[in-house]
Amino acid sequence: MPAPRPLPADMRRSEIGAAEHGATLIYLIAGEESGDVLGARLMAALKAARPGLAFAGIGGPRMAAEGLAPLFPQSDLAVMGLLEVLPRIVQLRARLRQAIADILARRPAVLVTIDSPGFTLRVLRGVAGHGIPRAHYVAPQVWAWREGRVKHFPGLWETLLCLLPFEPAFFARHGLAADFVGHPVLEVGLDRGDAARFRSTHGLTDAERAVIVMPGSRRSEVSRLLPVFGATLQRLSATVPGLVPVVPVAHSVAAAVRAATASWPVRPILVSDTADKHDAFAAAAVALVKSGTSTLELALAGVPMVVAYRVNPVTAVIARMLVKVRFAALVNLLAGREVVPELIQRDCTPPRLTAALARLLTDPAEAAAQRMAFRAIAADLAPAGMAPSAAAAASVLALIDGQRGAG
Repeated sequence: MPAPRPLPADMRRSEIGAAEHGATLIYLIAGEESGDVLGARLMAALKAARPGLAFAGIGGPRMAAEGLAPLFPQSDLAVMGLLEVLPRIVQLRARLRQAIADILARRPAVLVTIDSPGFTLRVLRGVAGHGIPRAHYVAPQVWAWREGRVKHFPGLWETLLCLLPFEPAFFARHGLAADFVGHPVLEVGLDRGDAARFRSTHGLTDAERAVIVMPGSRRSEVSRLLPVFGATLQRLSATVPGLVPVVPVAHSVAAAVRAATASWPVRPILVSDTADKHDAFAAAAVALVKSGTSTLELALAGVPMVVAYRVNPVTAVIARMLVKVRFAALVNLLAGREVVPELIQRDCTPPRLTAALARLLTDPAEAAAQRMAFRAIAADLAPAGMAPSAAAAASVLALIDGQRGAG
């Protein structure tokens, strides 16, 4: 690791002054939009638990609204994939040095890094040995694949804030301190959507049934999955009339989704507003969704689902060698059994997807069984008596107060 550069000349005097006049300074780094959401909720919970805190670091608009003036734009770090990273490697290394220098100059009471392990774990290593307590929020998913990476983690943090209930035990086996703080989807309001409002807003008749379609938030996922999903819905409509596709879309893939669905027999309703998305979930009869956190969102909203995924065949071969978990869907992983059908790779075909969705739409008992399992999963996702952001804040404050030993 190169030696940290001197403190950037544009350091915000108000933040330095706050630290110098006795306010407890918390330094946070979130490199992606999802981390910005987590960071903002954590900041709000920290301020509620202990007024008068000062914040510095790197984040997006939500963290800025909570009082963080970012060292540099979060978008400088929001890069995914090898081909996207390579042209920006020089800038990313410069930002890494800048962040480390800023942290060492400010000497915060605690450093909290949020997800984005490609950047944040390097920051944690860069400030090691300087007496700054460190917490990493969102455990790297080494329990799912490439478990050997865990050997590089000792010494990176004093505590790890885990979203999933089984993660602390996994990391404890490797001698790493970890706290289960609960999953942030519990605080989104997924179970409070208004079905009648959605149907009224989008002009759905009593005979029409909404089908949630979630192909992912990356262009590669959209291009690979939406053609399969479209063919599935065309088949399904022949046996179950009145189906209306509803596609929640991220801004980054909205144009790609519109292009991919333009030829569908029934033009889908595209949903980008968060409240409208929750209303859509409440109105939905069933969902066709790619594996990932979206399965957990739908489960908390009580939407029966079929999970599908397809990647490049070469990637699939490599994944089969590296992945160590039984299930692709997070809801199945949490339940320890196949609660929802998983149709992955070769099984991700229109005939198979159609059959699985038709069972959910025509067999009330099968849909009810999924909903019952979803309630049990939701009950396990929160620490006793606390919201996830409050539990995370409690762990960070305990670290500040010296109630945790070094990891």
